[in-house]
Amino acid sequence: MLESRKTQSRRIHVGSVPIGGGAPVVVQSMTNTDTRDWQATVGQIRRLEEAGCELVRVAVLDESAVEQLSRIRQAIHIPLIADIHFDHRLALGALGAGVDGLRLNPGNIGGVDRVRKVAKAARERQVPIRIGVNSGSLEKELLAEYGRPAPEAMVASALRHIRLLEDHDFDLIKVSLKSSDVLDTIRAYRLLASQVDYPLHLGITEAGTLLDGAIKSALGIGILLFEGIGDTIRVSLTRDPVDEIPVAYSILRGLKLRERGVELISCPTCGRTEIDLIPLVEEADRLLRKVRTPLKVAIMGCVVNG
Repeated sequence: MLESRKTQSRRIHVGSVPIGGGAPVVVQSMTNTDTRDWQATVGQIRRLEEAGCELVRVAVLDESAVEQLSRIRQAIHIPLIADIHFDHRLALGALGAGVDGLRLNPGNIGGVDRVRKVAKAARERQVPIRIGVNSGSLEKELLAEYGRPAPEAMVASALRHIRLLEDHDFDLIKVSLKSSDVLDTIRAYRLLASQVDYPLHLGITEAGTLLDGAIKSALGIGILLFEGIGDTIRVSLTRDPVDEIPVAYSILRGLKLRERGVELISCPTCGRTEIDLIPLVEEADRLLRKVRTPLKVAIMGCVVNG
């Protein structure tokens, strides 16, 4: 555990998984299947489970997707979060289907009465709501006020949505502030963490390919976690979501926040290398991915590095 890490957030539960309040940082992802195709969605979620994903989110675009949520929920083993935009009826339907969490912004699902209905239904079922602020979809008035999707604008948006839920006696809240800009993301989370104690979900949105996305996520998520900020994480990559999971655990393992899986240690090779090391390490990495026991495995090419 990091010496500098502090318990800054209150505890909530998404299904059976504790979030915040000193609980281990949780790894989550999102499917990229059509949720209306329940078999494809369940298949991908099971692969995510096998990789170590602990929470999964699915896009709910219409009533046809809502109709599949109960079937999906019954076929998987980790909590299911419904991602909702614009239509409060989809949120109510998802709650009725038994989802474990919602991701929505109460300010974009209609008037006060619609927010009240969703908050009431979620409170009765003890289902948390994640307010997900994204720099690419901030309110027009905030963009006009701040001139760009600045960290201050993102926090102002989050606080606005938080108040909408609090006004309806709902406090099972988790918040995210995602930008594709690493520094803006860090500043936004720091600012919000100084003002609220709700659990925070960390991520760099639209992070990109495996290499760029992993690096940007490691920087943004890693710095915040080192400062004691953040309770759940997602590494967003433009590829199979299963590939996000080992990157997330590598970040947590590097910070000694989660000891899970194999840390593969290998030298960069040089003129002293006595074996064909690179393909050996690549094959070891592939084979060791499925090991969950905390281990360190070292593969070196000469006696200098051991």
